[in-house]
Amino acid sequence: MFGIVVILISIYVGLSVVEWLFILSAIGGVIVLELINSALERIVDISTNDYHPLAKEAKDMAAGAVLIFSIYSVIVGIVIFLPKFF
Repeated sequence: MFGIVVILISIYVGLSVVEWLFILSAIGGVIVLELINSALERIVDISTNDYHPLAKEAKDMAAGAVLIFSIYSVIVGIVIFLPKFF
């Protein structure tokens, strides 16, 4: 949902080709990592019915990857959009 808003704002402000590449890579990267995170969580869930600390760590690491890339995406957005509005 947020990606759609960013794309609409990008169209409005008229990004350059390079800026579009960064924005689309950021949006696509978050989506891909979310899919990988969801798949990993399901794999861990079906592989064991018992609590295992390594299973928790695997899930936490996958979620951490999504978080780190999301922070990167916000930074990309700030670098690209801040000069356009101020």
